[in-house]
Amino acid sequence: MSAFPLQETHKNKIGVAIAFYAYLVIGMTNNEFGVLLPSVQAAYKLTPTSLTILFLSQMVGSIVASLTSSVLAKRIGLARMLLLASVMLTSALTIYAYTSYWCVMLTSSILLGIGNGLIHAGINIYIANAQRNSNLIGLLHAFYGFGALLGSASATTLLAIGLGWRFVYLQTAGLVGMLAIAMIWVIVYNNKLMSLDVTTFVTNPKANLHLALSSPAVLISALLCFIYTGTEVSISNWAYAVQSQTRNIPELLIGYSVSAYWLGLTVGRLFMGRFIKQWGTVCTVNFSLMLLMSGLVIWWLLPNQLFSLPLIGFGLAVMYPATIGLLPQRVSPILVPPAIGFMTSAAALGAASTLTLVGSLAEHLGLESIPILMVVMGALMIVFNCWLAKYTTAENSSKVRTKKTQ
Repeated sequence: MSAFPLQETHKNKIGVAIAFYAYLVIGMTNNEFGVLLPSVQAAYKLTPTSLTILFLSQMVGSIVASLTSSVLAKRIGLARMLLLASVMLTSALTIYAYTSYWCVMLTSSILLGIGNGLIHAGINIYIANAQRNSNLIGLLHAFYGFGALLGSASATTLLAIGLGWRFVYLQTAGLVGMLAIAMIWVIVYNNKLMSLDVTTFVTNPKANLHLALSSPAVLISALLCFIYTGTEVSISNWAYAVQSQTRNIPELLIGYSVSAYWLGLTVGRLFMGRFIKQWGTVCTVNFSLMLLMSGLVIWWLLPNQLFSLPLIGFGLAVMYPATIGLLPQRVSPILVPPAIGFMTSAAALGAASTLTLVGSLAEHLGLESIPILMVVMGALMIVFNCWLAKYTTAENSSKVRTKKTQ
């Protein structure tokens, strides 16, 4: 009789391990471009504004994927959806590595956005709902940060030894291909492994999406995700260009300082569970925002230092996983999958919109305008966080009063 629970526990561990690896590889995929950006710009003879078209193409794919992820997971199952996403992502990265035509790279970036969006939404649904373990949320997003750290560090190293930016994408395509192989194994040997308790929450995905979009908690959380990801990806994609082209810091040192940015974010997410347990979520997030604003102001006003980027990463660490992790406590369980899909699409929109704005500012006002914009973004994050905290506090107080009345 004890064998079945042990078997299920073993299956859960395999599912979580696959989820962590998926976040590791998409962390690499999404954030190595910051180091490769000058090389891609030179290869295709692009302006900063032209580069933002690539971000917009990825955004289109990410939004489509995020908004349809819960419906697709219900229709074909989470495992098959993740297999489809990993195949799309592998194909897009392979095209990046070999194509000599900018228009082909732009078209394939839509495929890349769809793959990323489906993996983001699918893995968050699996961890937040199927596993229902808030500690795993922080660890999951720490793996994303670890992947981003590996992506930027390996890209810097491979460029330094002369292998070129196309080889970097080919290497990443191979790593994502391993995720596709893992999902094939899941489907062939145990199709339910990555679907535990997920489909029970997605009984009517279209109606649930409508309900989720009418929830103030979901809308405010989505706004916070919009601002957060805009800040995160703008720094990861443009910090290298800012430091190398306007501040005359050696490129190798800059590349590793961008890696330190992701190291700060990863360390913050690894320890966020302890901080939240000790101080509570509200105090942890407030402290993180204070560190974030300090790092952003230092990056703006003291251009020749290198410690602001890891400080910024550490300050950013808690925001996204805390927002995702608290969602099951703020809305009905049936709304969690469509709400997460909407929040990830808002995050994708925030990333692409901010990158577009940053590219325009860089071309018209210079790269040094980027740190100033990031200070503004940090201030907006504080505003939305206070708004969400106020709403959550009022909601919790209402629940307490209801219980006392009963």
